Amino acid sequence: MRCAALALALTYATIAPQAFAATVTSVSIDRARIVIRFDAPATDAAATLLDEPRQIAVDVGNAPRGLSIAPAGPVGAVHREDGGRRLVFDLVRPVIVSDGGFDVSGRELTLRLRPVDDGRFIAASIAGPLDFFSFGSKPQYKVTVPVPPARKAPSLPKVAGDDTRPLVVIDAGHGGVDPGAINPVTKLREKDVTLKIARAIRKELLDGGRVRVALTRDNDRYLVLRERYGIARRLRASLFISIHCDSVGSGTATGASAYTLSEVASDKEAARLAARENKADVIAGVNLGDAGADVSSILIDLTQRETMNNSATFARLLGREAKPLIPTKTNFHRMASLMVLKAPDLPSILFETGYISNPKDAAFLDSDEGREAIAESVRRAVEVHFARRMVGR
Repeated sequence: MRCAALALALTYATIAPQAFAATVTSVSIDRARIVIRFDAPATDAAATLLDEPRQIAVDVGNAPRGLSIAPAGPVGAVHREDGGRRLVFDLVRPVIVSDGGFDVSGRELTLRLRPVDDGRFIAASIAGPLDFFSFGSKPQYKVTVPVPPARKAPSLPKVAGDDTRPLVVIDAGHGGVDPGAINPVTKLREKDVTLKIARAIRKELLDGGRVRVALTRDNDRYLVLRERYGIARRLRASLFISIHCDSVGSGTATGASAYTLSEVASDKEAARLAARENKADVIAGVNLGDAGADVSSILIDLTQRETMNNSATFARLLGREAKPLIPTKTNFHRMASLMVLKAPDLPSILFETGYISNPKDAAFLDSDEGREAIAESVRRAVEVHFARRMVGR
């Protein structure tokens, strides 16, 4: 990454008409991971924690008879189910799938395991399956963009407001070479919408006078995910809010939601979001995959647990304040393993303000009325959040 410019190839995989076309050729297990290898690029896979008996079930689509798998580490036995479409790993002690994914070829799926106590295993099993998507298929087309040389941490943004007030950092998602989601009809880009919303929130918070405010970006520039929460930490912020717009390929999904950090996504949609948002760094040629072990150790620290609890509390508060003002999902608060939320000591949420893929939501998000309503909901939640902290509630 030290050369003056890099060419970044962004590949978009075509989806095979039938999922799981690849066949499992081998499975290896050790104390910290399960590695499943395929004879061709796989389309996707899913891992589910099962309780009573304690198991990890992995939907692989085609595990042939006679496949030899040696149990090891926390896995006491392995067997096929559903005609080979599922591999089931019987556990001798509780572990969860803390991280995982396909390699660049789409032929190897790695599930990283972490020991937990019985309570955390049960909670993770309730959360539902984790989906993993492969990008190893033949690309439809390639886009090449120049990437600037690696640089040091970005300069800190300007902080506005009374110096005695707590600091809230607002992060406008995407930017620069990363447009985010795009409305298929109007071509409205997520990076433009999030910046406008972030500015509206800044104005609303400053008008309220209860907090200081900084934006991670106030123009169309790219920041890697780690830089975004890194700015907030360097500024010693008290709260971090990352602004995004949701998107689906089809359907009429609508409404805002908020995500907070969890080692295990709370549902399939949360897992898909994690896969989509975390891959934003690939667009600028920065691979953050090596952060898994470090982040994993942080997540079990007591400070991290307190941070996650505070983040969840704020997300629920934002849902309460937003409901009368903007369209929201019924299950407003969700959890996912999102890189932008992984500051260990900073309460953080990712605020999906609505669906840019939905014509009605998109028009609302791109209107003055919509942005003002979103900003007001954030201001109300922020003011209640810090008022509670002042009185020790």
